[in-house]
Amino acid sequence: MHIVYRDISLIYIGVELFQTQNIVPNKSITMTHRRRPTTIVIIMVLCIVNKLTMTTATSTNTCSATMNNEEDDMVPRRKEVYGNGKIFDITHRYTANMPSWGSNEGLGQFLWLPASMKNGSLANNSEMKLPTHTGTHVDAPGHVFDHYFDAGFDVDTLDLQVLNGPALVVDVPRDKNITAEVMKSLNIPRGVHRVLFRTLNTDRGLMWKKEFDTSYVGFMKDGAKWLVSNTDIKLVGVDYLSAAAYDDLIPSHLVFLEGKEVILVEGLKLDDINPGIYSVHCLPLRLLGAEGSPIRCILIK
Repeated sequence: MHIVYRDISLIYIGVELFQTQNIVPNKSITMTHRRRPTTIVIIMVLCIVNKLTMTTATSTNTCSATMNNEEDDMVPRRKEVYGNGKIFDITHRYTANMPSWGSNEGLGQFLWLPASMKNGSLANNSEMKLPTHTGTHVDAPGHVFDHYFDAGFDVDTLDLQVLNGPALVVDVPRDKNITAEVMKSLNIPRGVHRVLFRTLNTDRGLMWKKEFDTSYVGFMKDGAKWLVSNTDIKLVGVDYLSAAAYDDLIPSHLVFLEGKEVILVEGLKLDDINPGIYSVHCLPLRLLGAEGSPIRCILIK
């Protein structure tokens, strides 16, 4: 019960008055007159009690609301959009059922809790094991060129200036892979350095299915060649596990990564992203010696 200092003071004054009116030895005062101050005091006390009851009820409601707020605070909030629709998280969450290259069973268990507070540990400490080309991730030149791998062209050497800056999101025609003809039809102007390609993969929800699907949309070799030769694009973002179409898997990768200038970001979540100009921000892990890495990407409108 919440009692304010003002209420405590009124109770104290009422009790003092009650005691004073009942111990004054004045026999000339009749019983009727002596009861009047007492009656007044009783009324005062009743008023104060009523006020305290109302205060208690209000306090109870406040406590109830506080408890509800505390309960709400214990419910995790996972968002896709922040800042009143200005910041979009375009990174897929890592789950056991997300697709993994060549697997029909999905990624499977990738996270363990060897040190658990429930089992007596002082803190919870997880361990993680997963392929570096799983989920939303980035490719380094050493992915398909062994001499680049040996020379150390890993994810730690990727240019953050390429991975962060103005970007164009484009919708790709839905009935075909990205060929030279498709690239021409997109009319991407010179001076555009970062492009995210939203394809049929997003419409089909392929990144939400645990079974790996070889029919995904990607770049054919001639489409990759056209991009490298006829545009200023240095960041290529796609919405499935590979930028290269399954039928041109290695040839397209070789075209993209041979010059060590184009960075491939794969497995982006573009479900609720409209075509247009954004600011993209992607940060891979600094994995020394790794040719790929999970990456966190956001778009800012």
